[in-house]
Amino acid sequence: MKIKSTLSSHEKPIINIEVNAHYNPKSILNEENIDLQKENTEEIKSHILATDGMVLIDTQMYFTKPQTEIFEINDECIVMDFISCNNIETQIDQLENEKYLKQNTHNIFYTTKYKGTFKIPAFEKVNYLTIIFSKEFYFHVINEDWKLHEKFSKNILIQKSSYLTSKYLPFTSSIQWIISEIKNCNRKGALKKMYIETKIKELLIHQLESVVSKPKPEEKIDSEEYNKLLEAKQILDNDYRNTPTLPELSRKISLNEFKLKKGFKACFGTTVKSYIIKLRMEHAKELFQSKSATVSEAAYKCGYKDVSHFSAAFKSYYGFSPQKFKINTDSIQFWLIGLSFLW
Repeated sequence: MKIKSTLSSHEKPIINIEVNAHYNPKSILNEENIDLQKENTEEIKSHILATDGMVLIDTQMYFTKPQTEIFEINDECIVMDFISCNNIETQIDQLENEKYLKQNTHNIFYTTKYKGTFKIPAFEKVNYLTIIFSKEFYFHVINEDWKLHEKFSKNILIQKSSYLTSKYLPFTSSIQWIISEIKNCNRKGALKKMYIETKIKELLIHQLESVVSKPKPEEKIDSEEYNKLLEAKQILDNDYRNTPTLPELSRKISLNEFKLKKGFKACFGTTVKSYIIKLRMEHAKELFQSKSATVSEAAYKCGYKDVSHFSAAFKSYYGFSPQKFKINTDSIQFWLIGLSFLW
């Protein structure tokens, strides 16, 4: 399976890799970093993890002049696509895709031979995470006869290019959290491969849950209102420590409070208040796992003025106190450090 990405401003491909399409549980995980900069006119960073049958590509790009990216895969593949940028005009052969990428959305698609053309405007930050599977690898991740996945699996078996769902769906907080864990993973060797493959399976579970458990917003909410709700979600994502009140958020996105509350729950499966708590609790978990904060520091960094309120919220969300979580996390990390010496 050959994967190539070419930019209009570069003679040579910026990504040009080849992996065995067969699933091999004993294959090693190879890692590559691409960092290209040209004065102040362009910046290209790509982190690539590859093993037999699977390639993960995390890319950020920025240009002061419009660019066109051609992304190609020469064999049939399944792609988990996570988009964190806007305004990129898109054309994918064999697939009826949305014309422009939408920030913080995801989908899965299958194609017999992938060729995507992406027109990137100047001064737009490009950010996407793509996980590419060979068919053999993918069917080791998910059972092709699983009812939840039945239609998509049949399309793969008859070699019919298709999306898992007709529209890209918004990120859930769980998907954002797992993407962050993947991007910030600093394990090495066999432990890193085990960790990354586990996180990919978690991502797939959450993608499938988004399809079956979340109502499709385009069926109940018009596109203008839906975009405003996405904007509200992005405001919360960007600063969940100092979140606006519901009336303030309503004014920021020019949508009345009733539609904001009802639409947010319909689109994202949770209330505005519950979503803020999720973001704060996940950040607290990250702080404790990285050992970068005490309980009182975590409370402050997550937007709580009172440590007791933070502790109560944490216990309600996770089922145990932040103090107990820190103790358990420290024990697990100590065990992993000891285990790493055995490899």
